[in-house]
Amino acid sequence: MFELLAAFLPPPQRSPGEVLRPFGWVVVVSLLVSALATPLLRALARRLKIVDKPDSFLKPHGRPIAYLGGIAVYLGWLTGMFVFFPDQLAARTWIAGLALAGGVVVLVGLADDLLGICPAFKLAGQALAAVILLVFGIGREIIMIAVTALKLLWPELAVPEVVVVALSAPISVVLVVAASNAANLLDGMDGLCSGVTGIISLMFVILATHLAMYGYSEARDPARIVASLAMLGAVCGFLPYNLTPATIFLGDAGSMLVGLYAAAMMLMFGERHIPKWVLGSVMIFGLPILDTSLALIRRIRLRRSIFEGDRSHLYDQLVDRGYTVRQTLAISYGLSIFYGLAGVAIILTRTRYAAPAYILVGAITLYICHRLGFLKPPKEAPRESADPAGGDGLPSG
Repeated sequence: MFELLAAFLPPPQRSPGEVLRPFGWVVVVSLLVSALATPLLRALARRLKIVDKPDSFLKPHGRPIAYLGGIAVYLGWLTGMFVFFPDQLAARTWIAGLALAGGVVVLVGLADDLLGICPAFKLAGQALAAVILLVFGIGREIIMIAVTALKLLWPELAVPEVVVVALSAPISVVLVVAASNAANLLDGMDGLCSGVTGIISLMFVILATHLAMYGYSEARDPARIVASLAMLGAVCGFLPYNLTPATIFLGDAGSMLVGLYAAAMMLMFGERHIPKWVLGSVMIFGLPILDTSLALIRRIRLRRSIFEGDRSHLYDQLVDRGYTVRQTLAISYGLSIFYGLAGVAIILTRTRYAAPAYILVGAITLYICHRLGFLKPPKEAPRESADPAGGDGLPSG
């Protein structure tokens, strides 16, 4: 991948090997920790009866399935980041913020898995995690992306730092809450959320490595690389236990964690106020955005609460149309790869061309979904399938 891109780009300051060499074991360590922790936590969940019980509609798995998979992913991610702690203070600060914010959403998600807390408490926990990111410098200046664009028309524009932080804070909170819930909604089928997160993480690795090759930010490049490599290893260590037929689920603890991670990566790509890298990272997260958009559009059209569970998700509709779980996973993974490659392609183009191209991709995607009937009212009757989709059957999903 990097060699192919190099043919179209100016010579970098460092090669991909030089950039990744200090962090080569991050994936291995995080994968091993996650892979070892998952069966242990599965056994603990079964013993304590921390399980997701099936129903006839939103939770079609045939037997209770253990929760706590999100804890395994968090442990793998955390270990990968801290075992290979970067030397740069700025990168360390970011990673500490990621670890603390991740811990908050994991605890909130675990409380929901165990006690079924109301949506308001979940949103409050996600907002608190976003505030922690802000305190550690992640997303504090995200509004400067818009300010940078305005300076093209108004060069003398100056925005005080306190105003920058005040405007950036709500944007960061909204992004964290939105991404956490988008990942949460996607987690409704065996292997779906964890597998898609692996693809997203790989694309983030490519984007972060490219920036480091050109010296985008020597102080913080390592944080982006370590965080994405560690999540890649963590979800890959968990995935074999989560593929159909799954023996353990991410739960809200895990799905909200990967959503927080994706939001944080988007904010970290905006560090130098350059819009194109944020645009690329948002496109990489395209499949969760698409799935959430379809669910929200259908629920709004039907005048239902956006928190009310139904079968409006892309994966539900594919299964309802006769696709098996494995075929649905293959389609979902393919779509995620497509959006990921489209996001990575930002490397080769300017923002002025990428932005309308991404808008066009989104519009075409929604049009195709409309033509295929994915915006029609969902089925009300419970499905009967010899190949159950499994998944978390989340209250909001």
